[in-house]
Amino acid sequence: MAKVQGLSEASVRRIWKQHNLKPHLTKTFKLSRDPRFIEKLQDIVGLYMNPPEKALVLCMDEKSQIQALDRTQPGLPMKPGRCGTFTHDYKRHGTTLFAALNILDGKVIGDCMPRHRHQEFIRFLKKIDQETPARLNLHIIVDNYSAHKHARVRSWLKRHPRFHMHFTPTSGSWCNLVERWFGHLTQKRIRRGSFHNVKALIEAILDYIDNNNQNPHVFVWTAPVDKIMNKIAKCKEALDALH
Repeated sequence: MAKVQGLSEASVRRIWKQHNLKPHLTKTFKLSRDPRFIEKLQDIVGLYMNPPEKALVLCMDEKSQIQALDRTQPGLPMKPGRCGTFTHDYKRHGTTLFAALNILDGKVIGDCMPRHRHQEFIRFLKKIDQETPARLNLHIIVDNYSAHKHARVRSWLKRHPRFHMHFTPTSGSWCNLVERWFGHLTQKRIRRGSFHNVKALIEAILDYIDNNNQNPHVFVWTAPVDKIMNKIAKCKEALDALH
């Protein structure tokens, strides 16, 4: 830009700073086209901000194909004057984590399975049923993955009326608070780890869940629906201005 405009690079940087322009940074976004977007958003935000009495609200999702890294050479530990190091290449190992985050206390029910089908989903629902007080209704927030709506899943839910399913809008996984917990898991345990096989990966994930439940972090949803809709309206306005 400096060359084309006949300016110095310092001048271009000053102009960018003056107008708060950061062309080297980009952010991704996707607006939901779900015709029931507002209805689903109000339902889920209502559960977060005004949870029902005598019930648990669980944010549930599957983190599929977790790619754990086994470094091809041992890393070097941190020491004065040098940060910790590890090789750039790796071998891949993977599994699927099913997790349900309790919004009230931050504890997580989790299990690792080799596949991501309706059979595994039912198996995890049974685990939730066993590990939660039978007297409480369960409001489960999930995405629109086909396994969550399978005929056998619907049949199982009919036989277990304390389960109430709440589906996020299409392209609205950001509504599910368990995604934030998945981010912590990736940053604090998986990305920096080295696992020789799938068994070691699963042990590390389950150990992280155990440690999390001993000192859980509660994620608090603070944005009301009208505030979210105002941001979406501004985004749509900006997109329309480009056409």
